[in-house]
Amino acid sequence: MHTVLAQKNEIIRLVNQAMTDFENISEEAWNDKPQPHKWSKKELLGHLIDSASNNIRRLIVGQYEQGVKIIYQQDEWVAYQNYQAADFAEIKTLWKLSNDQICRVIENIPPEKLQNTCDTGKGKTELHNLSYFIEDYVVHLKYHLNQITA
Repeated sequence: MHTVLAQKNEIIRLVNQAMTDFENISEEAWNDKPQPHKWSKKELLGHLIDSASNNIRRLIVGQYEQGVKIIYQQDEWVAYQNYQAADFAEIKTLWKLSNDQICRVIENIPPEKLQNTCDTGKGKTELHNLSYFIEDYVVHLKYHLNQITA
């Protein structure tokens, strides 16, 4: 459980730092698409909202339904929500609130449920436990925040 709380605290730290760092990024930089098929910084932040949403679902459903299949099609999620056309202030607020929510969920997972699994395989079985999803979420968050603030 100590590791879970450390992960939650790391999410809080990363989000707070990012909110400060975001102030130094121009609107033009948020909207710039490096290539037509590559995500803008705004779309990357939208992708992080989607990641939080999917992981919240995994962490909740995984506590009461062992081995449930929850697949995430990241390109479709970003495209269908059209983050590129959305107001940046709304995306930033939603991202912050999504991370507040995932922290609340993480904090309330009973230790005995952390080994429960979800299946995230596309066309095959790919089981991971809830502890994995928490650790992976932090790694994924760091990776994309580095892309956004680079």
